[in-house]
Amino acid sequence: MAHTILLVEDEPGLVLTLTDLLSGEGYTVEVARDGEIAVEKAVAVKPDVIVLDVMLPRKSGFDVCRELRDQGQQTAILMLTARTQVVDRVQGLKIGADDYLTKPFDPSEFLARIEALLRRTAAQPGNSSRGRFRFADVEIDFDRAEVTKAGEPVYLTGKQLDLLQYLVDHRGQPVSRDELLKKVWDYEDSVTSRTVDVHVALLRQKLETTPQTPRHFHTVRGTGYRFAE
Repeated sequence: MAHTILLVEDEPGLVLTLTDLLSGEGYTVEVARDGEIAVEKAVAVKPDVIVLDVMLPRKSGFDVCRELRDQGQQTAILMLTARTQVVDRVQGLKIGADDYLTKPFDPSEFLARIEALLRRTAAQPGNSSRGRFRFADVEIDFDRAEVTKAGEPVYLTGKQLDLLQYLVDHRGQPVSRDELLKKVWDYEDSVTSRTVDVHVALLRQKLETTPQTPRHFHTVRGTGYRFAE
């Protein structure tokens, strides 16, 4: 059965280009040209991946992403952002997007991101036991996807939790960005992305007492990151 991609984009030329590109790869493509229709179609169609532009009529891509996550929908979301708007990328990841791609982008890169999101979704039935972990004043129940800091609940997106789990499992060891892209995002070696850095920065903001001088999420210069208890 062909995977279904919900393309949420209001630029006619890009809609045509991406629809042809995805259809040529065997995907079934549904299109929504504004945010309100996007939410309706996401519920009705139940796509495998949502490609979501930030700038949309009637309801922004941020609002669409937030609304779907608030409804408990875990469909993989790839956000499309303007190249100059770094804040858009961070905002999208904060509210639950799985990754972002900046315009303009290479078609092969776009397809690689879609394929990686589909592989990740297929590989995670969501029933494996991952247990509990504690460091400093942070407590994590990976099975329940519950995190607290100093007794107060902290919201982490699914991808932030996956990254935290991988860093915890490899604590004390330097882990490269390429390894994280491959193991956590399921990307091929040819894919480059700054999403790892953004996700680590978000973990620092949410879990470190002083994010500017992190005690637990260390940068390893020229390599990647290392988690320390």
